[in-house]
Amino acid sequence: MNRDLADYRKSYEKSFLEEKDLPDSPFALFFQWFKDVEEAGGVEEANAMTITTVGLDGFPKARVVLLKHFDEKGFVFYTNFDSEKGKAIESNNKVCISFFWANLERQVIIKGFAKKVSEEKSQQYFGSRPRGSQLGAWVSYQSKLIDSREVIEEELTALENKYKGKEIPKPPFWGGYCIIPSEFEFWQGRANRLHDRIRFSNKKNEWMISRLAP
Repeated sequence: MNRDLADYRKSYEKSFLEEKDLPDSPFALFFQWFKDVEEAGGVEEANAMTITTVGLDGFPKARVVLLKHFDEKGFVFYTNFDSEKGKAIESNNKVCISFFWANLERQVIIKGFAKKVSEEKSQQYFGSRPRGSQLGAWVSYQSKLIDSREVIEEELTALENKYKGKEIPKPPFWGGYCIIPSEFEFWQGRANRLHDRIRFSNKKNEWMISRLAP
């Protein structure tokens, strides 16, 4: 098998990013970019983000999860604490999340520290999920080896019967993480691969702005 992708090329020319237009806070810029992406359309899940952790085996691993809340405190997503990513975070809570929005030729990379949100917040979000997703959280022993798909389908059926007409409790091994940023990098595609890259670094609770070479 051999594929040459040298001819896969695109010229990025939709926008630019200049220092004179920057807010003091990277959160303000992220909020604006997220709004721009939503309003521009063409992205099915604007909240899809890649999170990279350092695994127990020492290798970094990236996967896509869904951002469920963000404010100036950080970026929140939910998962199984016993999953591979959960165990990685427990061992090393330094993580990186990134967003790529092709419709506006933009990327945001955020380094930070992950910590669990309150049990109350996890309970509140779990209660807002569809029943199928609530049951799925119980059935999915995330990252564990299973003999077949039939195993989890049978467990799902059993749980559907168990909780028929009843409230489904949140699993104790399931909840949210908030990623508290220490660095943002905003990437705006530009022509001739001379992209704009602006970095916000947190230095003693102040955001320092610098430009990186493309």
